[in-house]
Amino acid sequence: MAPNGRSTRVDPHQIYCDGWSIGYDERFPAQRRVQQALTYARFSEHDNIYAHPLDFIPVLDANTEEVIHIDFPPTYKKTQNGPTLSASSTAPPALSNAEEALAYSNRERIHPPLARQNFLPDLMVEENKGFKFRDDIKPLHIVQPEGVSFKMNGHELEWQNWKMHISFSQREGIALSTITYNDHGEIRPVIYRLSLAEMVVPYGAPEHPHPRKFAFDSGEYGMGTMANELSLGCDCLGQIHYLPGVYVSNNGSATIIKNVICIHEEDAGVLWKHTDYRPGGRSQTVRRRRLVVSMVCTLANYEYIWNYHFYQDGSIEFEIRLTGILNVYIADKDETSPYGTVVAPGINAQNHQHLFSVRIDPMIDGLSNSVVESDTIPLPDAPTGSAANFAGNAFLSKETVLTTEAGRPFDWAKERRWKIINSARKHHASGKNVGYSIGMKGGATPLMARLDSWAAKRAAFVTNALWVCRDVEGPKGSRMWPAGKYVPQTRAEPEDSLGKWVEGKQNADNEDILIYVTVGVYLLASSRSLQVLLLTSDA
Repeated sequence: MAPNGRSTRVDPHQIYCDGWSIGYDERFPAQRRVQQALTYARFSEHDNIYAHPLDFIPVLDANTEEVIHIDFPPTYKKTQNGPTLSASSTAPPALSNAEEALAYSNRERIHPPLARQNFLPDLMVEENKGFKFRDDIKPLHIVQPEGVSFKMNGHELEWQNWKMHISFSQREGIALSTITYNDHGEIRPVIYRLSLAEMVVPYGAPEHPHPRKFAFDSGEYGMGTMANELSLGCDCLGQIHYLPGVYVSNNGSATIIKNVICIHEEDAGVLWKHTDYRPGGRSQTVRRRRLVVSMVCTLANYEYIWNYHFYQDGSIEFEIRLTGILNVYIADKDETSPYGTVVAPGINAQNHQHLFSVRIDPMIDGLSNSVVESDTIPLPDAPTGSAANFAGNAFLSKETVLTTEAGRPFDWAKERRWKIINSARKHHASGKNVGYSIGMKGGATPLMARLDSWAAKRAAFVTNALWVCRDVEGPKGSRMWPAGKYVPQTRAEPEDSLGKWVEGKQNADNEDILIYVTVGVYLLASSRSLQVLLLTSDA
């Protein structure tokens, strides 16, 4: 067992844990249900535990509730050649008792930081008598005296030609289906089903046991089960309509979350503007209104805000916002890790990514759809001075239909983009196929871990920015989960997962297809506080 609480200045009742899936650790049998506990201290009832990380990580049997091993991560020592790991390797040691595990890390026990880093206003005032709230900002009132412009019929919503069904899933959270647009009296189908299908958070510190930290927040825990009950004036602002969510708990009973989905309208800036600059010319500005369907989830230290935006011009935006508190680990005195940032004395926030898989089941003017890949390139084989490109300025868009199931990378140099089209219907002016363009440049994020890493083995969906596959439906439904249906403790890519589906190379041209879009963010923490900066990723 680890040395007693006195040596770490923490009493047993003050130790709190964030229970994480084990991730990947071949030292334990695959059939044994195990979890790792990221440990912290809490010195008062509402104390911020992430201000007091502890220096050990127990592994527990989830069935027997016994501690079966304790890991002691090594530290980095300052040397003339830069930071050097205290242990001889980043590899995990053999299973042993706590004393041998600590000896393998080749360091002393580390006292936890004691400074409060609280985020609750009353506690901030208590610990800092000079603390003052902002008092120079005037009230901002959002009112709709004539009511909202959308209509609700149970879980069916109509707004500005849009119509859709809104549901709640234990794993996905919000799931939108049968999304249609009324085009001057013609009801045109757009998407059959839209949701967040999976996500993974791989951390970048290589020393064991930190590589086990790559949580599948959807597949291992469930966005629906972690959803917040929302409150007016804080989570949602304006004239709000709420929907409840229900899921089956571990004991088989129904768990109801009231006000879990928030629906409202908001002004979204200028939609269109033009001024005729000639003498006597007139100008016109059109404001942009949007409908927001949103949900907030708490996954231990992080909060995720999911905003589905629908616009009057027929466009759809899925905004993912990250807030909350950084996941942290203890830093030894004067320790500097190449793989993180010391955000407060004794507290290291490790580099990591958040990578999301958005599932789109398109139905653009019908079930037979295709994906077109578009690259913007200089006019090929036409150098400056040639008859075809005398000034050297020509560039064009090269389009390729993805005729078979495939995963495709993003290419920044070619301004790569994709369109979902229906080749059976043409635009009235251009004569081109009707469709929707997928705008993901701001969110396209390559995996930083190596392609043969533990993270990539289990989360192969992150190795491409876009995937297209057939919607194969069986007795248990259609293809859904890009990392497999049962995610905890997988050690390889499951057979029933996205990377395996596309190996079938089925025809994907003018077929009932599925599209998975991978977006994400890097998080390299700044030395400012334990509150995380607000980040946004759009898909």
